[in-house]
Amino acid sequence: MTKELSDLSRDLLAVRDLRDRAAFGRLFDYFAPRLKAQLLRGGLRDGSAEDVVQDVMLAVWHKAAQFDPHRADAAGWIYGIARNRRIDLARRKPLSQPEDMPELPSLEPDAGQILALQQEAEHLAAALARLTPEQAAALRAAYFEDIPHSRISEMTGLPLGTIKSRIRLGLDRLRHELRSIAS
Repeated sequence: MTKELSDLSRDLLAVRDLRDRAAFGRLFDYFAPRLKAQLLRGGLRDGSAEDVVQDVMLAVWHKAAQFDPHRADAAGWIYGIARNRRIDLARRKPLSQPEDMPELPSLEPDAGQILALQQEAEHLAAALARLTPEQAAALRAAYFEDIPHSRISEMTGLPLGTIKSRIRLGLDRLRHELRSIAS
C-alpha cells in the first residue's frame, strides 16, 4: 500500500505513526513556502500569513493521527487545514462598526447655496417675464410642468411646429438674458 503513496503522504504517515521529526521537517520545508504564497495571494498581509503557516504546521504535528491516506493525500489534507485556519482568521477579524466609518458630508444645501439658488431663480423669473407671453407659456408647460410638445399642441390647438418654434425661440432668448449669471 505505501508504494502507491506519494513521498509527502509517506512522510505524513511517519509523523502520524512514529512522530518522526525528520519527516515533519521535510513536510515543513515543502509546505511552508507554498502555504505562505497561497495566503499572500489570498490577501493576508502584516505577518498574518507567517502566523497562519506556523499554526497550520503545528496542527499537522498535533493532528497527524487524524490523517487517513485513503481519504486524502497529504497535500489535500494540509491545504484543507490551511483553508480552515484562513477562514477562522477572517471570522475573528472585528467588523467595522458604524462609529468607525467616516462621516459623509451633508447633502443638505448650506446657506450660501440656498442664497445662490434663490438669486438664480429670481434671474430666471425676470428673464421669463421679458419673453413674449406665448413663449413663456410654452416654456413653462414644457419644462416646469413636463408636458410633451405634442400634448401642448393639443391643449392650445396650435400646430406642433408652432409650439416647437416658440420653445426654441424662447430658449434662445433665455440664454441671451441669463448670460449675465454665468459671467
